[in-house]
Amino acid sequence: MAELPKMKYSGKIREVRIGKPGKEVVLGGETGYSFYSFEGEGPHVPKLALQVLDIEPEEWADEALEPFRGVTGDPVAWAKKCVEEYKADLVCLWLAGTDPNGKNLSAEHAAEIARKVAEAIDTPLIVWGVSNEQKNTEVLKAVAEACAGHNVVLGPVTEGNYKQIGAAAIAYKQVVAANSPIDINLAKQLNILLENLGVPSDKILIDPTTGSVGYGMEYCYSIMERLRQAALTQNDDKLQYPIINNIAEEVWKTKEAKLPSDGKLGDASLRGVNLESVTALSALQAGSDLLILRSPKTLEHIRKYLGSITEKTDLASMGVDMSLAAEAPKEPAKPAAAAPKPAEPPKPKVETKPALKAVEPPKPPEITAEAVAVLAKPPVPAAALTVLVSPPVAKEENAEYEVDVPGELSDEDIEALRQMVGAFRAIRAFVSDLGDRLLNR
Repeated sequence: MAELPKMKYSGKIREVRIGKPGKEVVLGGETGYSFYSFEGEGPHVPKLALQVLDIEPEEWADEALEPFRGVTGDPVAWAKKCVEEYKADLVCLWLAGTDPNGKNLSAEHAAEIARKVAEAIDTPLIVWGVSNEQKNTEVLKAVAEACAGHNVVLGPVTEGNYKQIGAAAIAYKQVVAANSPIDINLAKQLNILLENLGVPSDKILIDPTTGSVGYGMEYCYSIMERLRQAALTQNDDKLQYPIINNIAEEVWKTKEAKLPSDGKLGDASLRGVNLESVTALSALQAGSDLLILRSPKTLEHIRKYLGSITEKTDLASMGVDMSLAAEAPKEPAKPAAAAPKPAEPPKPKVETKPALKAVEPPKPPEITAEAVAVLAKPPVPAAALTVLVSPPVAKEENAEYEVDVPGELSDEDIEALRQMVGAFRAIRAFVSDLGDRLLNR
């Protein structure tokens, strides 16, 4: 019986719960690579968060700012709009106002805003600091205390402040996003430090640092792949944590996302969303469990993609010849053995010679007009007899696909084919959608 080759996994990603009791979302739990449901399980679909600021955005692109006109001065109203109108799975409160190089707002001010936002929404909350370890230490400790009971995510937690923020997370039962600079060994080392500190294994997320497409995403992708390979195929329990990616901050700070429309770069309203969508899609394929996004349009694209790639595919749409998987016909029952007949006396042997039959001469082959035409053709050169293996010709988008499978297919093989076709179609639909938007702008 024919079988499809499958990877064997020895590890499993831990499950991490975020949010208030009864309103939690669950991350992780995978026993195989992302969307490889024919090899392992992915019990929880990756979650999508929208970004909210504690201050008025000053340098945001119009495409990212337009959906939130009228609420950008009120973090609570902003967060409610993300949840109620755009149906975000989580909200990420970025405390940009605490940056010492900016407004340098106090930790107490930040903690009060975080508490109000956490109480105003039912979805889980992520609280994100700035690129200053000392200020993040002060701010995130205060946030951990103010949001006690809400089970929020605190990040980024680095090797320079993991002791202080990790201790606050333990005391107030919060989740930490362990941030390392795009290196698998540094990510593992920080996880070990947090575990040794006493942070529970179901309260840690890996933040491998994310680069935008065109700005190092391919390197981030390879590091995330290695994280999942070590966790699943090598059973490295120090890396068996869900992955969080802050896509919003990295994509929308690039110059391409901010430049106005022109003849070379195209429509600015599409450009930023496409950059964020492709970066998010890449992170999902590499193993991300939680994405922080800025544009509601990006969230819509990625949610549509997740819905397509995780839905079941029926066998009829696959065009598989199911006769190959049919059960083998049962052999007919053998009739009961008849009673043995009494032995007959042996007959005397009489030697006889077989009669000789006349052998007819063979008839000459009949020469038809078709045979004469074939013989009249010039000989085919030897080079033309070489058999070349070429890739299959692309078919129309809605054409039925026929698959020739040698031997018989088991139920597991059929399910694997179903999942593979569903994944290919989801990716094709996602890319086609982005292409149509560019062509019809």
